[in-house]
Amino acid sequence: MWSTCCVSIPPGVWLHDRQAGNGDAHLKAGLVEPSETIPVIEGTLGFSTWRGVFFCEFDGPRHDRRVRVTVLADR
Repeated sequence: MWSTCCVSIPPGVWLHDRQAGNGDAHLKAGLVEPSETIPVIEGTLGFSTWRGVFFCEFDGPRHDRRVRVTVLADR
């Protein structure tokens, strides 16, 4: 899938590239979704066997990338 994404969304050909040079990064980020909701069950991330969290950097690498985690209580 990743190689298909890179071929289908090449860098340097998008209107946004004229302003910031990263139009392809925005399109790729939109395909993989920028956020995720993960339940915590008895102190453990509620993943199934083959699930995980992956961080994809389409506009970098950056030395100061931050991840925001919000914890909501179940009441």
